[in-house]
Formats: sequence, structure tokens, C-alpha cells
Amino acid sequence: MSFTVLIPARLASTRLPNKPLADIGGAPMVVRVAQRAALSGAEQVVVACDSEAIMAACAAHGVKAVLTKADHPSGSDRLAEACDILDLQDDAVIVNVQGDEPLIDPALIAQVAHLLTIFKPNQPLAVMGTAAHAIDSVADQNNPNIVKVVLDAQNHALYFSRSLIPFNRDSHPQAPAPLRHVGIYSYSAGFLRLFPKLPQAPIEMSESLEQLRALWHGYKIAVYVSDTAPGPGVDTPEDLERVRQLWVA
Repeated sequence: MSFTVLIPARLASTRLPNKPLADIGGAPMVVRVAQRAALSGAEQVVVACDSEAIMAACAAHGVKAVLTKADHPSGSDRLAEACDILDLQDDAVIVNVQGDEPLIDPALIAQVAHLLTIFKPNQPLAVMGTAAHAIDSVADQNNPNIVKVVLDAQNHALYFSRSLIPFNRDSHPQAPAPLRHVGIYSYSAGFLRLFPKLPQAPIEMSESLEQLRALWHGYKIAVYVSDTAPGPGVDTPEDLERVRQLWVA
């Protein structure tokens, strides 16, 4: 199937300034993300950035990039503008790969893209796709920085939360393992253009999770459950050093 990977990237970061330009094995992090994404089978990979510095870094490594407004409130708004700049049709499939995931598995990108083409009899098609994997650490289950997701019988998301869900009240042995949400998304360009225009949801503001806006407004999100956890992302200087060590290894 044909899909486009868009990578939102902005220089402003409170925990790691100039994060997209951080060096990993001799190239900026955003370039490393684009290189991994190019292995997914995507028709094109484009960085949607907010600065000329990122544009120049991408150009120096042969990565396509578009310059978007610097004041977008979210990555979704930035990618919606990128769709317009690239003149993508509303039915084009977009995969949003975060710019701080230099170790992302290209196969995971393809799986999430494919979610939007799976037909399920008597089930409305999802307008968004994402990913998750089982959590096997008690510390991770109780960590509010790790987002959890609960699924229905068709692997559509019922809810996302920073709290532990589902709560196994009676320690039932057949209770499903908590699932960690992986921050990768697929959607059509048309829905991506619509999404930022939807009113924010109370649950979205409470949890500080943008994907809850789609559920609040009645849209379905399909979830691919991976057997393995993705490579670590980069939020802090400590994360960056860990990824650098893994890259060398």
C-alpha cells in the first residue's frame, strides 16, 4: 500500500534544547528518524519542521523537509499544514512518526499504516491507527509518564490513560495484561486536516492526551499490538546518551 511518513520536528524543547539536531552517530537525530522511516516502504518521508536550521540539516543529508509555522499548538496542527504544503489528497494515508524515535522499527511503521486498510465485516473502519505492547514491569504499570490503552474485541481503543487500566480488582488470572501505548499514528490526510479543528475534549485536557479527542468525538482508533517494545525514545539528556550507546552497539 502507498503511504507517506510525516515527522514533526521543532527546536523548542524544555528538557532537551535543539533536540532534533542532537548528534547520533554523526547525523542529527531527526535525520536518523527519517532514515529509519525510509526503510518502512513509505512512498515518501518528509520532515515537517519549524526552523531553517532543521531544514538545512535535512538538506545536508538528502532528507526532504517542509517549513511550517513556528506557533502550532500541537504536532497534529503542524502535520495538517504539511499536508497542504505537499498538496496531499484527502484519501492519502499518513503515518506520524515522532522526531525523537531514532530507533523505531520500520516494520512497526508499515503495520500501523496497514491498519487503515483492514476491512472488518460489520465494523466501521477506524479513522486512526496506533500501536501498543504488553507491559511486564510493575514500575511501568504505575508510571504516569507511560500511557496505557484498553482495547475492545476488534482491537479498537476504548480508552487511553496515564493511570493503570484495566484495574484487576480481584487479581483475576485471565485479566488482560496492561498495554503500553506507543506514540505513532496513522490517518488519512483528510482526517488529519479535520482533527485540529475538533473542540478539545474534557478527558483530553484531564489526561493531557491528544488522542482522546478522537474517541470523545466518536471516532475509532485501531491498535496494532506488537510482540516487542519499541526502541527507547529521547526526551532527556540521559535518554540521548542511552540511544547513542545503543546506536554504536
